[in-house]
Amino acid sequence: MEMQRNKAGRTPSGHQFSRLKPAEMDPLAEYGLPSKGEKRLLNHKTQEAYYSKIAERYLAFCTDAGDRDSLQKHFSRIALGETTNTNTSTPLLPPGSTSTPPSSSHSHEPPTTPQLPPPSDLSQILSALRKLREALVASSRLDDFTTQVYLFAVRLGILSSSFETYLPSLLYLLRVIHRSPTHPLTSVEYHEVVSYLVLDTACRRGDLAEAYTLRNRYKLKDPKVDATLKALVMDDWVTWRRTKRAVDGYRVRLMEFAEPGIRGHILKAFGRAYLSVGVEYLEETMGMKWEDMVERFGVGWELNNGRVVIRKIRGRTQ
Repeated sequence: MEMQRNKAGRTPSGHQFSRLKPAEMDPLAEYGLPSKGEKRLLNHKTQEAYYSKIAERYLAFCTDAGDRDSLQKHFSRIALGETTNTNTSTPLLPPGSTSTPPSSSHSHEPPTTPQLPPPSDLSQILSALRKLREALVASSRLDDFTTQVYLFAVRLGILSSSFETYLPSLLYLLRVIHRSPTHPLTSVEYHEVVSYLVLDTACRRGDLAEAYTLRNRYKLKDPKVDATLKALVMDDWVTWRRTKRAVDGYRVRLMEFAEPGIRGHILKAFGRAYLSVGVEYLEETMGMKWEDMVERFGVGWELNNGRVVIRKIRGRTQ
């Protein structure tokens, strides 16, 4: 038997019906920032459940991107600067995930234009990670879960070129978590974190002296990091490219901050040393197309029948 409603729209039990559907709230937006007064995230169980939602959203984000190349393009869209490297970096998966990252193994299929996820999706994930990190600090939690969250924030922040995310996380891992007497970083985690900090200092901040200071302070021994620093000091493009091909995707992302400067130096070297050069050789050496050089570096040289005319010899006047 159906409930009888009176003229006020109420049932005999006093409940009021509404024709409006309840608004659907994004699970990642359910909580606010602990620094702004949010208290619910201080509970350890709530923190772990919230992290599971973040990881689930990130996996969905990677899946929606389609394949590895599309995912790289999306990260490049939201990067702070223009990136030109096509080196493949492994998409980040949350620790403990059994899923495999998207790959481009289906290149034999007809080409399609995948719908890239909107930048707001990744922004929400980064914002949720900030809330969780603040909650961990406010609750004074130092355990394996805290380390896992901060490492995830570092890796995702690097891939998205968001130093606002990865730099505070790197410093907290080194200054607080690693100094914890009960849950310090493992030797592998410590090496990874220090190498990222040194590369960020050298490539993004451009402070080579500070980068060498950090390398010595934390006793980092990494031939690839040393080669990167030396290439920056010497403006050695050959060593830079060789090293970049040999490192993982996270280090590639950090190295890309310094790439416009070192590429500009190579273009100036071409301008001083050559009258003309084959466009294919120039593109191979620079690692980018001629059109990109003109657009990004304002190259004013002329392209004529497959050769780039850098300077013209003026005839002697009588």
